[in-house]
Amino acid sequence: MTVHLSARGLGCERDDRWLFADLTFSLAAGELCRVEGPNGSGKTTLLRILSGQLGDYSGELHWCGERLDRHAKALRGELLYLGHRAGIKDGLSALENLAWYQALGEYRCDDAEAARWRALERVGLTGFEELPVERLSAGQQRRVALARLHLERRALWILDEPFTAIDAAGVAQLEGWMAEHRDAGGSVLVTSHHPLELDGAMARICLDGRGGHDVIAA
Repeated sequence: MTVHLSARGLGCERDDRWLFADLTFSLAAGELCRVEGPNGSGKTTLLRILSGQLGDYSGELHWCGERLDRHAKALRGELLYLGHRAGIKDGLSALENLAWYQALGEYRCDDAEAARWRALERVGLTGFEELPVERLSAGQQRRVALARLHLERRALWILDEPFTAIDAAGVAQLEGWMAEHRDAGGSVLVTSHHPLELDGAMARICLDGRGGHDVIAA
């Protein structure tokens, strides 16, 4: 089994307080891992470190066996990161937001325009593609962000509170997409206050808010 992402002795200190220390784990192809812990325990910080956005940490990170600090570009080409904020531009339409993501993220699909339309269809925004997103509901705006999951296949999904603002049907739909990605050999790392209802094993990283942690294998 291919190990996509691994950490050894990972630690992060903020304001003279360790959020986590000596954290070691691996996330392989076809695995899903949930990061848990109370507010302020470092969940978002951990995800940002693992996605290559923060470099202020101790220990080592590896992507497909290579040190992340030397091969960050390789990770970026296979990573889809969604933060707990929607990360969309209000004045742009849903289609324009996805075109913006494609330009920033070096997406490699053959027909970028067709990919945008297909992605918005999958998230249930048919008929809303060309409206400025500021005119959409909070749930619809979140779906614009979630449409990125369908623009192109990426090996690793890192999702920070992805269920924010979506209804029960949307929650079940997103859980299905996560399961599809995992079953197709992708990796998923997710934080959520929502209890996940997914078939199959799920690993867990449990931060205790005092600098300690537990890693529970799938």
